[in-house]
Amino acid sequence: MVKNDKWIKKMAVERKMIEPFESGQVGDCKISYGTSSYGYDMRLSNEFKIMKKDVSVLDPKQSQDNLFEAITVKDYCEIPPNSVVLGKTIEYFKIPRDIVTIAFGKSTYSRCGVFVNITPFEPEWEGYVTLSIANAASAPVRVYANEGIAQVLFLGVSEICEVSYADRKGKYQAQKTITSAKI
Repeated sequence: MVKNDKWIKKMAVERKMIEPFESGQVGDCKISYGTSSYGYDMRLSNEFKIMKKDVSVLDPKQSQDNLFEAITVKDYCEIPPNSVVLGKTIEYFKIPRDIVTIAFGKSTYSRCGVFVNITPFEPEWEGYVTLSIANAASAPVRVYANEGIAQVLFLGVSEICEVSYADRKGKYQAQKTITSAKI
């Protein structure tokens, strides 16, 4: 069952599931973020990793940290055409054991050719979300720091999992920075 705004607000306050937490929907002259009817619109931080121009092959089985340049922006990151950057959320998430999430990029960006890929947050995963932000357009596209980037939906499970992400000591547990692929 998808959890509603009342449940999200309760969990954010009682269990510190989302920090910092915006209990309403903020949108004046911004790409919206905060609590929605059945989810939460996450914000994009001002930290990014941009792929270096001389990369010949990406291999998820090899360390990729040296393939990216870390940058911090004031207002926005301009993504070149047909490129991918990594970003992270402003919010730190702590997912309860009886919840799993799915997330989708915001339609405002998808209408500009920007696609945000986010894997599900498993039960008892916590951390800042590393986002893969792809520009499929033929022109550069700006993504705005401190504004909405994607919406996460919280799904209640009918049975608690036997082994959570925390139990198995998942490799992306409690990540604080933009994290490249790990094996």
